[in-house]
Amino acid sequence: MKSFTLRIFALMFLIISFLLFTNEDFTYSQTRSNKYTIVIHGGAGTISENLPDSVKKAYTDALAHALTIGKDILVKGGKSIDAVEAVIQYFETDPKFNSGIGAVYTSDGKHELDACVMEGQDLSTGAVAGVKHIAHPIKLARLVMEKTPHVLFAGEGADLLGKKFGLKWVDNSYFDTPHRKKAWEQWKAKMDKEKHGTVGCVCLDEYGNIAAGTSTGGLTGKMPGRVGDSPICGAGTYANNKTCGISGTGTGELYIRHNLAFNISALMEYKGYALQQAEDEMIHRRLKPGDGGVIGVDKDGNYAFSFNTQGMFRGVATSTGVFEVKIWE
Repeated sequence: MKSFTLRIFALMFLIISFLLFTNEDFTYSQTRSNKYTIVIHGGAGTISENLPDSVKKAYTDALAHALTIGKDILVKGGKSIDAVEAVIQYFETDPKFNSGIGAVYTSDGKHELDACVMEGQDLSTGAVAGVKHIAHPIKLARLVMEKTPHVLFAGEGADLLGKKFGLKWVDNSYFDTPHRKKAWEQWKAKMDKEKHGTVGCVCLDEYGNIAAGTSTGGLTGKMPGRVGDSPICGAGTYANNKTCGISGTGTGELYIRHNLAFNISALMEYKGYALQQAEDEMIHRRLKPGDGGVIGVDKDGNYAFSFNTQGMFRGVATSTGVFEVKIWE
């Protein structure tokens, strides 16, 4: 009996030792495949093909720069979640996009920001909504995922959590730009609805793990407190190593009602759809023209874009040498 008890204690010791001393990233495969894919978007909507060449170049240059940031992380064996965060942090500092600096105004002339990140290896998720004072909502979303037992923080509680974590605290006017101010003033005068500008990134890293992230200022003139699809796991953001990673942009209420990002994954897992087929099913058959678009990467590194708007700012880079950015079809 004594010998049996000793063996039990020895087994327990080995198990505890393994849990304590195994690297925290033990769920990551230690074998690098040298295969990666990254896709990005900067929003979808009514984007005229008659844009001045200088404006087109400004947007394509920004997309290429964001894509390079993520690619450089992945090509060095970095994790997909790190690439997603870095790309979106860049977008949050570029006033051309509707996230961070350059976020749209609510109906009362303020900025309320949403963001979400998700890891496909274990479905870990972190999200924030209605952030008014944290410079990088995507960074706060990741801290929610990694440093709290919760998934979603909103409003003042989200801002205070960011302050607790030592993130950059800013006045709400930090997010102001003349372009968004003009759009808000037009909205007040004509109820103008500007849809494009949300940003997102989805990556498959060299260890076979998928991560997805989305960040947005929402819709111009939205009611204070309104939350769209971007911070909602399964609506505007989703990642699952069994299937794919998705980031969406468009009319958030519809993405929430259709649980759109998750359903793309579900069509692949339960119906055997390919990524492009699943995206097209949700974007072109469940939504109406003009409602938005999605980007995605599947578990094998295939990528797909689907949108029913005039254009979508987007880009892709892969380990096979693909590197391109586009706005229209």
